[in-house]
Amino acid sequence: MRQFDRRLAYHFDWLLLGLTLFVTAAGIATIYSATASGGGGFMRNPLVVRQALYGAAGLVGLLAAALVDYRRIERNAYVVYALILVLLLLVPLVGTTGGGARRWLNIGFASLQPSEIVKVGLVIALARYFHHARATGDCSLRDALPAFCLLAVPAGLIMVQPDLGTVVLISIVAFSVLFFCGLRVRAIAVLAALGGATVPVLWSYLKPYQQQRVLTFLSPEMDPLGAGYHVIQSKIAIGSGQFWGKGFLDGTQTKLHFLPEQHTDFIFSVFAEEWGYAGAVVLLALYALMILRGLQVAGRAKDRFGAILAFGVTAIVFWQVAINVGMTAGVLPVVGIPLPFFSYGGSSLTAMMIGIGLIINVNMRRFLF
Repeated sequence: MRQFDRRLAYHFDWLLLGLTLFVTAAGIATIYSATASGGGGFMRNPLVVRQALYGAAGLVGLLAAALVDYRRIERNAYVVYALILVLLLLVPLVGTTGGGARRWLNIGFASLQPSEIVKVGLVIALARYFHHARATGDCSLRDALPAFCLLAVPAGLIMVQPDLGTVVLISIVAFSVLFFCGLRVRAIAVLAALGGATVPVLWSYLKPYQQQRVLTFLSPEMDPLGAGYHVIQSKIAIGSGQFWGKGFLDGTQTKLHFLPEQHTDFIFSVFAEEWGYAGAVVLLALYALMILRGLQVAGRAKDRFGAILAFGVTAIVFWQVAINVGMTAGVLPVVGIPLPFFSYGGSSLTAMMIGIGLIINVNMRRFLF
């Protein structure tokens, strides 16, 4: 038993844990900078205190996810998926509203956003399905049909809230998993054709403000004081940081409140203004290390479930970083995707840290069975 414990501890991914904690700490400091007023300290800022508590809860979740044998998680994958669907079903019934959308469940001491948890839950369910569906890497559309059903149910429930950004994200992550599992080139071509044909239909179902976001992405100057305001101010903040930045707590776009949603969706703009191009490169390099580490764990996993699980969580991190940074830089439409481990939000931070725990879990047990 002691030898078993020593082998687990030896293969614990301390690098991935360290990267996660460092980025989380940098995010808390940036949240403080984005919301500080009147010269109050860290402990007097309620958002900072809450994010730190969320980070502590997330760390507990990370360790729990790392220590439970992931084969047990595989056996209960569909139970986890079903429980998350129940939470999504409760949102339109008893959920709380904020920013014109009903996305949260009040659990007394905090608010829970099930759409954040579904990201990891969906990856667990997809890994469970593809582990048993086909042993080879040759995946046809027929093989992928149940995976589409696993995606469609939560996507439909999230779209009702509405939360277009999360629907886009989990769809991209699900397709990334499909490609990782060896989806055939012919199937990819068919899906691409179907996707192109459904664009006009999906456009008609978008709410007016969502359509306006897409249009202003092409030309923000069309509505500089309305839908294009977020992107214009974000680009000004990033550009004004120049190479070295204006310094911590010295971002003028942030302090004068020109930058909207500056502690959530547009927190990268705050960081880039204060730390400049150099700081932004360092932050993106840390994310790149996390992603590469996740891919490495997926590549050397002991079994197919572990490989898909590690890859799927890594895909969540990659796509959230890519979409959020692209959104703040004006190269992608504004869809409300948080920067992982960085943006304010307890559900997002906790869910992503649990995801990192799952990657560490796969890495720890690659020699044990």
